Amino acid sequence: MSIKPIRTEQDYENTLVRIYELIESLPNTPEFDELDILTTLVESYEEKHYKIEAPDPISAILFRMEQEGLKQKDLVPILGDKSIVSKVLNGQRKLTTAMIKNLHEQLKIPFESLFGKVSYS
Repeated sequence: MSIKPIRTEQDYENTLVRIYELIESLPNTPEFDELDILTTLVESYEEKHYKIEAPDPISAILFRMEQEGLKQKDLVPILGDKSIVSKVLNGQRKLTTAMIKNLHEQLKIPFESLFGKVSYS
């Protein structure tokens, strides 16, 4: 077992190939230990080079609405009247703390998504 840091895209690709070869290793074997170490290295590399940012608040809300089959009118009890819902979803009005709390509690949208950046009109 020769393990080295993943510094380049080629190192990353080679490591993924090796992980694929080891994927069915049995626990408590040297191969399984190698697999464990390599996956940790890949996770670290991906965190640095392929980081996925949290969606902006409007995208997060729209995504959850799509998942749940919700319409704008379904957000009225969470955000306020129809006008407020429309303005929020069109980026014309900022979310208040109460709105963020309601969205998190009622639609289970993560706080980090609701506090993201939005370019308001």
